Amino acid sequence: PAKVVTAWEPVWAIGTGVTASPEQAQETHAGIRKWIADNVSPACAEGIRIQYGGSANAKNAPDLSAQPDIDGFLVGGASLKPEFADIVAAISAAKKA
Repeated sequence: PAKVVTAWEPVWAIGTGVTASPEQAQETHAGIRKWIADNVSPACAEGIRIQYGGSANAKNAPDLSAQPDIDGFLVGGASLKPEFADIVAAISAAKKA
């Protein structure tokens, strides 16, 4: 599981610039993790990384990063902008062990 990464993006966010609220994203990520725990194993669910892919940017990354089941971001257009460094910094700060 440590080598597996999956990502979730709301279908309504694709190409729209609209982002799920941190609460919506957390609820879905927790549901994905629970499904993996129930259908594969709790150890796999704990070890897998689940990334959020719905229009993450420097403004929303800190609040999304604070959610316990969001392990990172699948960044689209924002990866081509200078703010990409801020997105990386937000997730790095939130997930330091």
